[in-house]
Amino acid sequence: MTFDRYSIIESTLREGEQFSTASFSTSQKLDIAGLLDEFGVEMIEMTSPSASPQSEADIRTVVQSGLRARILTHIRCNRDDAIRALDTGVHGLDIVIGTSPQLMRHSHGKSIAQIIDVALEVVSFVRQQSPDIVLRFSTEDTFRSRESDLLRVYLAVADTGMVNRLGVADTVGVATPTQVHSMVHQLVRLTGLDIEFHGHNDSGCAIANACAALEAGATHIDTTVLGIGERNGITPLGGLIARLYTLNRTYVSKYNLTLLPRIDRLIADLCQIEIPFSNYITGASAFIHKAGIHAKAVLANPDTYEILKPEDFGLNREIAIGHRLTGWNAIRERSLALGLHLNENVLRAVTQTVKKRADVKALTLSEVDALLMEVANG
Repeated sequence: MTFDRYSIIESTLREGEQFSTASFSTSQKLDIAGLLDEFGVEMIEMTSPSASPQSEADIRTVVQSGLRARILTHIRCNRDDAIRALDTGVHGLDIVIGTSPQLMRHSHGKSIAQIIDVALEVVSFVRQQSPDIVLRFSTEDTFRSRESDLLRVYLAVADTGMVNRLGVADTVGVATPTQVHSMVHQLVRLTGLDIEFHGHNDSGCAIANACAALEAGATHIDTTVLGIGERNGITPLGGLIARLYTLNRTYVSKYNLTLLPRIDRLIADLCQIEIPFSNYITGASAFIHKAGIHAKAVLANPDTYEILKPEDFGLNREIAIGHRLTGWNAIRERSLALGLHLNENVLRAVTQTVKKRADVKALTLSEVDALLMEVANG
């Protein structure tokens, strides 16, 4: 279990660029990378320089910007991609090749034996050219691949002694946490190498699968801000943080959590999307309490209904009071915030008035305040 010694590979500038409305300029990439670096992610993955001339130029610019985070790029398993990537000065190469029957037939057309041959050729070439670069080899579409094929490929690459990390990719979001745990555990046991997990969210399991990978011994998790990426995207940065925080706050203490709202808002604005109301930590409803029984308990002790502390993320909780489910404890709290000291009977009467009016239409906070001021002024 590596919850206390994992690293985040933040892929908003690679996987995130594959999101339908993402198109980041060079200056925007610098802003994104700078914020992620300030947040504390250990690695930032960028689009392959083979994708376009601007992609190559952007990698060079970010590499030269002096960030603490290591800059990686994601490339196909071929020598030309490797040459171009190495020339940018990145700190690490993430090599990938498909191993599922679907990709072997419709993508590159290679057999498992041919995949092993080309993988060994490219890995050996990269290591000869750059003895100190961090090198990861990953299969694509891991969880629709035959297990026997996967192990042949992984073990052949691991036995070279030339890679630092092996990657496991749930490319179409089909894996279950049990399957992820089993595969990662096998690779840890058989190779002793660091293991990276990349999980898509097509069936809603990306965060659970990432945690299963960590439980099994994975050392690196790929994320993007708001989970953006191809189709439904991958493990969201904020979602992973929320999940690990609830297990033990020390697991995320190395990150500047108060920057999460700013990071999420930046990407939402650049992609011209809204942050979902139910988004982890930064959604509009994340820290709103409404029902009377919830409000009473939270006002007494936030731990009763909050597993995440909003103040740890630079946020505040809100008690919604202008509705039919409100309770007098919430109304009392609002009256005290207004500097009013009303007795319980008055507060209960105001609460009933709010409930009655809210049966027709919910009240705004200013309307509730007006009721309180009216009874206070007698």
